[in-house]
Amino acid sequence: MDELGWGAILVAILRQFLPVWIALAITFALSIRFKRKLGLYGKLFDSPIGMIGLAIVLFWVFTAFFAGQIATHDALSQISQMKNKVPGTATPDGASYYLLGGDNLGRDVFSRMVMGAQRVLSIAPAATTFAFMVGITLGLPAGYFGGRLDTGLSFVANLVLAFPVILLFYLLVTPEIRVTGIPTILAAVLFFFPILFSVILFNSRFFTSPGKRNIYVGITLVIGLWAYSGLAFNADPLGVFRMDPNLLNVFVSVVFVNAPTVFRIVRGLVLDIQTRDYVAAAQTRGEGPWYIMLWEILPNARGPLIVDFCLRIGYTTILLGTLGFFGLGVSPESPDWGSTINDGRRLLSIAPHPALAPAIALMSLVLGLNLLADGLREESLKD
Repeated sequence: MDELGWGAILVAILRQFLPVWIALAITFALSIRFKRKLGLYGKLFDSPIGMIGLAIVLFWVFTAFFAGQIATHDALSQISQMKNKVPGTATPDGASYYLLGGDNLGRDVFSRMVMGAQRVLSIAPAATTFAFMVGITLGLPAGYFGGRLDTGLSFVANLVLAFPVILLFYLLVTPEIRVTGIPTILAAVLFFFPILFSVILFNSRFFTSPGKRNIYVGITLVIGLWAYSGLAFNADPLGVFRMDPNLLNVFVSVVFVNAPTVFRIVRGLVLDIQTRDYVAAAQTRGEGPWYIMLWEILPNARGPLIVDFCLRIGYTTILLGTLGFFGLGVSPESPDWGSTINDGRRLLSIAPHPALAPAIALMSLVLGLNLLADGLREESLKD
């Protein structure tokens, strides 16, 4: 078969993304229809910037979800005759095309870009969520109680933040550090915070209803400790929760590096919000400190935290790309965007497409997250 022209390549790519276009159309139609009932998310549709950012982010989310249907080839399979081929080249059997060409190992660049979205979006949001759990759990009491607790936690946070972020990442994700057991120790500490946060949350909310409290806390402990044993120690007997050692290194590094910044943001918000009248009213009613922190202060800090969450996912995406570029990602053959950009870099003198496609994908996702954060900030200020 003849090579495809750029027009045919574009049409073929758009056709491969058909499930994403359908999902985007349905999501936007329903969201616009019910936007007045969807709180801050619904208000995004009054902001052009927010809508554009949301569309870009959802595009990659749906791409990750439908990656198996969108990709035209196995992201790891190699065809020796397709090494360094230009976009639109037909495979030797004539059954399909490499829409964005082949890399230096004969792998399909388009499929690796698509599967890379799945890899990035399976790590960045989850790791950022864990970092927020750690930062919120420590930042709330530090700001609310103050004193020695605040001084001690702030000192530890500043100590971590004083170290160069990229260098700290390099130290934490190198294969040699796994021998020391540091990633496992960090996982044992950091992965316990979501359980602690959830238990305190339910206990403070249903303290006057022991029956409900015991049910919620019991379910949290059973599921949480089950997941904790598998993710932190790879000791889940059923194999439902497990994490590859390389992935554990990267995941723990993201949580450890981001948690101190989240802690400082939460602490600062608490110092401001705890002076409000509704906090004084809750104290007058005799509410406990954790109830006030979690159900009075935290909901009123959600705007800045949601904005920072979006931005932090973008920062994490860039860091993951940087690690992959330097060969410190999840695995050397992984289709994550950083590794794919690094593989394509070797061909820049011949053709730019192997490095350009994943670079544009990475840039667009981060741009979408930044625009989404701007839209959320704009709408949250109107409350």
